[in-house]
Amino acid sequence: MWELISSGGWLMAPIILSSVIAVAIVFERLWVLRAARVAPAGLLGQVWQWVKDGQLDAAKLKSLRADSPLGEILAAGLANSRHGRDIMKECIQEAAGKVVHELERYLNTLGTIAAITPLLGLLGTVIGMIDVFGAIMVQGTGNTGVLAGGISKALITTAAGLTVAIPAVFFHRFFVRRVDELVVTMEQEATKLVEVVLGNREVDFNGNGNGRKLAAAGGKGA
Repeated sequence: MWELISSGGWLMAPIILSSVIAVAIVFERLWVLRAARVAPAGLLGQVWQWVKDGQLDAAKLKSLRADSPLGEILAAGLANSRHGRDIMKECIQEAAGKVVHELERYLNTLGTIAAITPLLGLLGTVIGMIDVFGAIMVQGTGNTGVLAGGISKALITTAAGLTVAIPAVFFHRFFVRRVDELVVTMEQEATKLVEVVLGNREVDFNGNGNGRKLAAAGGKGA
């Protein structure tokens, strides 16, 4: 293994460094982007129970904000619910922008690694081929073993770059999709919160926070 790495030349160093960074990002994002951590099931119903029972105070809001990204969004809306629908929705959007930024952390780095490692590998191969043709000019084409060995070494960096890039591309797309799904879930829960607080939705406390729209005229569940 060490012989393969050393024969690839100095460009193997940034490729290996990129692989270490990519692996660290993948494990960190797999832990952070868990649905149970970002948007816990039943959180909206629990929050509304606090409101209904008069238990929602500053301490509860602080705990809600710290427990999960969805909790941070809901806490922002609840803290400004007395100012009306527009202000409440604006505060939710501001908190959501911060949360989404945190969910997307390191994804640009992972995407950059996926893009540059094949190029680094190709550059290493080009440099290796230049050395091979330089040897041909000096020694001629009679020693095919030397030429084959030189070409083989030149291709090592390309293989290494692709080995890093392929899983990096996969996980980058996987995490982007995961963030999109989580954002949709949080948007739905935040919309329910606005409707619940303003009296336009009932919460099913036996479920996951889903509720029924209230009829505009009678105020009873449709």
